[in-house]
Amino acid sequence: MLSLFLRRRVPPNTDTRSTATMEPPNGLTRPESAASLLATPRRQKLLEHIWQRTSVSRNQFATLYGAPLERYAELVQLFPASESHHHAYPGGMLDHGLETVAYALKLRQAHLLPAGSTPEAQAAQAEAWTAGTAYAALLHDVGKVAVDLQVEYGDGTVWHPWHGPLRLPYRFRYPKNREYRLHGAATGLLYARLLDTDILDWLSGYPDLWTALLYVLAGQNEHAGMLGELVVQADQASVAQELGGDPSKALAVSRNALQRKLLEGLRYLLKEEFKLNQPQASDGWLTQDALWLVSKTVSDKLRAHLLSQGIDGIPASNTAVFNVLQDHGIALPTLDGKAIWKGTVTSDVGWSHTFTLLRLTPSLIWEGDQRPPSFTGTVTVVQEAGEATNLGSVPSSAPSPATRSSSASQPTGDSGEALDLLVAPGAASAATLSLTEIDPSVIEDRTVESAESRAPIDSVSLAPALTSGQEQTPSGEHFVAWLRRHIEARTLIINDAKALVHTVADTVYLVSPGVFQRYAQEHPKTAFLAKQARVPDWQWVQKRFEKLHLHRKQQDGANIWTCTVVGPRKSRRLHGYLLEDPRVLFSDMPPNNPYLSLSPSASSGQESPRVVPA
Repeated sequence: MLSLFLRRRVPPNTDTRSTATMEPPNGLTRPESAASLLATPRRQKLLEHIWQRTSVSRNQFATLYGAPLERYAELVQLFPASESHHHAYPGGMLDHGLETVAYALKLRQAHLLPAGSTPEAQAAQAEAWTAGTAYAALLHDVGKVAVDLQVEYGDGTVWHPWHGPLRLPYRFRYPKNREYRLHGAATGLLYARLLDTDILDWLSGYPDLWTALLYVLAGQNEHAGMLGELVVQADQASVAQELGGDPSKALAVSRNALQRKLLEGLRYLLKEEFKLNQPQASDGWLTQDALWLVSKTVSDKLRAHLLSQGIDGIPASNTAVFNVLQDHGIALPTLDGKAIWKGTVTSDVGWSHTFTLLRLTPSLIWEGDQRPPSFTGTVTVVQEAGEATNLGSVPSSAPSPATRSSSASQPTGDSGEALDLLVAPGAASAATLSLTEIDPSVIEDRTVESAESRAPIDSVSLAPALTSGQEQTPSGEHFVAWLRRHIEARTLIINDAKALVHTVADTVYLVSPGVFQRYAQEHPKTAFLAKQARVPDWQWVQKRFEKLHLHRKQQDGANIWTCTVVGPRKSRRLHGYLLEDPRVLFSDMPPNNPYLSLSPSASSGQESPRVVPA
């Protein structure tokens, strides 16, 4: 297919426009040709590295790689890659683009793509995946030209990148209050200008690659599989190199590094959900030198968000989450090395309250001028001996003793380097709850009662309705809708050694209490409802599920069924629920798990067994 593409290609447009020789007026920059922009020794060396990491001839390289790189250079001109962070100098965006391509292709050499396909298919698709990796890396930041910069000609005429390359002397500035992460979504405005129709036709012939590439170009790396990970790591390596870090460490970062996932989750929550600097109850407060977040709110909501994204390995215990945040240099320690601070927050309207808090470095979350204004009140740390240190109004040039002490233990070296390598997350979506303090009294009793008093539900008629169930108040119906949604999105695995959902006896088996615990962790509001009922949160969910009458009972009326799991070296037993109709969760029923066998006579005699899932 590559050969067909090369035979019918149209030669890239070589712009022969003339440029004036006179100097542009003060404050204006003359646009340069792609050849001029790419002629520097360093950029030529980067182009050589890029060619060496492909397996095509020089002529093929000019078509597949050279033409898009030239169009990119002509479009980004001498724009910086950021206002005050990495590559913040004239031509920084071009350098960052070339570096990211070179790093991405280096990383791509270590992977056989598409993963899981036959060696023959991987060999046949090799060059397409290599080119797709290069394009994804090159274009990952190009949306900044469309939304982060305001560009105009000398006469004040505004230029937009969809007008085509700049033709006259220009100037640019960074508008205030711009949306920091919008550039990821703005790439869609431009990629067709840099990749011609023959390239797009060629790539679209490989469905797995095409899907992943479109996700990257939409700024959704988290959905782009290995291609998204290659771009993220290559971007981190380029940033690390420019900021004086070690790019090899970025290239070696695990694609599922917990530190990156935690920071991405915190950034998302602080942008989309957390309320900061409120005059009364708030989720956190930003002072001059620290971001203070209510500890339980952070733990509950961060766990819920990451679980909703299909990220496993998040501790169920809040204490364990605090330790993980501290171990990864995200939560700064107290004077005695603990993660939790005790502080009194006082607003300028006279409201005051004492909280247990986590302390973070603001630069972990916000880049440059994206940082919000500081809290106008004060945050006073309550120390062990009863002393109080005011940290809310201390000038950055004169930190308090407590601030100096905690700064001494602030992460440096590798931790700071890891911060520089982290890439801002895409605008991930999650059906999470409001992060303000939840007052149990505002939860209407009729909402809870409706789940208990509802008549038995026909499982077949229920299935379509549950697919779109998005209500925020936990209930049995919401549990089933959540379960189906996660299964369809493949963020909840089935029939795996640690799965909470299996298929056995031609129906669905829900492992108890694991599946209910997972739901409760992802929906912290359950804890308030369970507290009212004086039961554990997972048990509250389990009882609401039982009242839907979607499960099959044993002859003696017991709800719980036992399954035996037989593996290559050992066997174990699971306890859980069997659904009457698998269509509640599956439109197309998967095959039964061959490692599970149902024991219909082995009722555990317990409605809520505490077992460890296989």
